[in-house]
Amino acid sequence: MRMFGGRSRPRLMRFDDALAALGADGVMERRVADVPLAQVVGTVDRPDDFDQEFRLVNAHLQGRWRSLARAMAAGVEPPPVDLVQLGELYFVADGHHRVSVARELGRLVITARVRRICTIAYGMACLRAVHLASKRAELEFLRRVPLPEPVRTDLWLDTPAEWLRLADAAQAWALDRTLAGQAPTDREELAADWWADEVAPVLARLRTAGHGLDLRDVQLYATALAIRDRRGSTEWPADLTELWPRTAARRRTALLR
Repeated sequence: MRMFGGRSRPRLMRFDDALAALGADGVMERRVADVPLAQVVGTVDRPDDFDQEFRLVNAHLQGRWRSLARAMAAGVEPPPVDLVQLGELYFVADGHHRVSVARELGRLVITARVRRICTIAYGMACLRAVHLASKRAELEFLRRVPLPEPVRTDLWLDTPAEWLRLADAAQAWALDRTLAGQAPTDREELAADWWADEVAPVLARLRTAGHGLDLRDVQLYATALAIRDRRGSTEWPADLTELWPRTAARRRTALLR
C-alpha cells in the first residue's frame, strides 16, 4: 500500500464551493451506476480527511482505512457509495474510505447511488478547486448571455477577466441588433443568435486557416476578440488570419491581458 497523504497536499474540492461556482439548476435524476473513479474529485462534508487524490490525511482514521483495504483486497465488496454529480464531476456524500481504498487498489470504477444536480455552468472532468474563480465568472456570463446547452458543455476560459470581456462583447453585439430592430425578444434566442451569427463565422475563418486547432471554440474566439480589440475597432479585420500569431497557443494569456 502507498503512503498516506501528507498535510501539505491540496484537500478535496468542496461540493458547496463547486455548486456555488456552477450554479444550481435543479435535480435531474437519481440512479445506480458504475462511476469512473477519476471523476470522483470532491466531498460533500469531509474536506479535511483526504487530499485531492483521496489519500487519507487524518491519522485517526488509519485503522479503519487499513481494515477496509484488507477486506476489499480479499474480495469482500462493500455496499455502493453515495455520490452527488455536477456535470462530469462526482462528490462523495457517503463512502470516502471506500473511494480511497478502491483508488489504492487500482480500480477504475466504483458502484454508486448517484444524485445528479443540473447546473448552469458545466462541470468538466478536469475542473479542480483552483478553477472555481473562473467558473464563477462563467456563471455570471451565462446569466447575462444564456447560451444553448450544447455550447455550454464545452466552455472554458482561464481567468475571470476573459469572461467579463466576452460578456461585454456579446451584449454590445446584442445592443446593435436591438437598435437595428433585428433582435428577438427572447434572451435565449438572442444568445443563440450571437453564437451562430457572430462567433461561429469567426471560428470558421480561423479554423479554415489552420489556427487555434488546440483551443476550444470559446478560447479561440476570445483570443480573436483580443486581437480585434488591440486594433481599436469593433469590426473584424479583413486580415484577421494574417494577424494571428504563429505561437497563439503560448501567447494567448499575454494577448488577453
